[in-house]
Amino acid sequence: MADSLAAYDYHLPVDRIAQDPAEPRDAARLLVLDRRSGARRDAFVRDLDAVLRPGDCLVVNDTRVVPARLFGRLERTGREAELLLLRPLEDGEWEALVRPARHCRPGAAVLVADGRARAVVTGTGEVGRRRVKLEWPGSVADLLTAYGLPPLPPYIRRYRKPEGADWARYQTVYATRAGAVAAPTAGLHFTEALLARLPAGGIEIQRVTLHVGPGTFRPVRATRVADHRMEAEWLEVPAVTGAALTRARAEGRRVVAVGTTTVRALESAVCEDGRVEPTAAWTDLTIVPGYRFRVVDALLTNFHLPRSSLLLLVAAFAGRERILDAYRHAVSAGYRFYSYGDAMLIV
Repeated sequence: MADSLAAYDYHLPVDRIAQDPAEPRDAARLLVLDRRSGARRDAFVRDLDAVLRPGDCLVVNDTRVVPARLFGRLERTGREAELLLLRPLEDGEWEALVRPARHCRPGAAVLVADGRARAVVTGTGEVGRRRVKLEWPGSVADLLTAYGLPPLPPYIRRYRKPEGADWARYQTVYATRAGAVAAPTAGLHFTEALLARLPAGGIEIQRVTLHVGPGTFRPVRATRVADHRMEAEWLEVPAVTGAALTRARAEGRRVVAVGTTTVRALESAVCEDGRVEPTAAWTDLTIVPGYRFRVVDALLTNFHLPRSSLLLLVAAFAGRERILDAYRHAVSAGYRFYSYGDAMLIV
């Protein structure tokens, strides 16, 4: 097992980074990888009802992305600035990722909402984080509804000016519970029609919630994989989902997780005896190679950034060499990578 983060690097040509999602959603390509044999085959997400088995229990993350990004200018200098609101704190303050962080020290103010609101920095944190007090006559929810933008990742070149379609496409069709600051991107490939076909083929669908936080996309800073630690994110596994997954495992049916966030939610809620318990808690579960999976049997996931926590998780699930070999195939076969890219099903 390679413990150096450098062992989880790979070459990706810039033109393989998807700038737009597939249309329709399930037209995205799907690389099916057998993690035991290494066998691969090329398919499409729309083929999932034929690729999955009757009896499989498919689990999705129903978190909803909040339009939590605000652009504005530093009050003192007029320099452009950016806020990504992460979570509310006590006394009406918020934790936010702020750019440029070095110009946003306590006392600085960022004018947002066309100058109608101020975000005053009241404290500092690590890696560009700040405590901010929002001065705005209404609620923060109203502010974000009126002026917030979808938090597209910076490798999508229009992330500062999302297009109208991004409001719907950077959101799963089953998103119901607001709280994420990034999309659970494997779920972006599902259409209402595909979701309707799956139960007809004997595939059960269950839901969990894990509100994707900044830790999911934050760069891994440890040089040794074993030293990496995830930030805590809020998860909820309903009782009906826990009972359904416990029953599926007892009956020998596969649990198929849609996305790495679903994996972390399920693996955080499973007991040593294999039961999946109803859970509502923060989880900082860190999954890297060497982790023993206790509930997830198959994983639908996108293609992830080199040296990222997400790549470490899929390498833990399928093996580093298997994953990097599959990624090399995906690059040569023209698959599209990252949030708006294609998908892989690891079985």
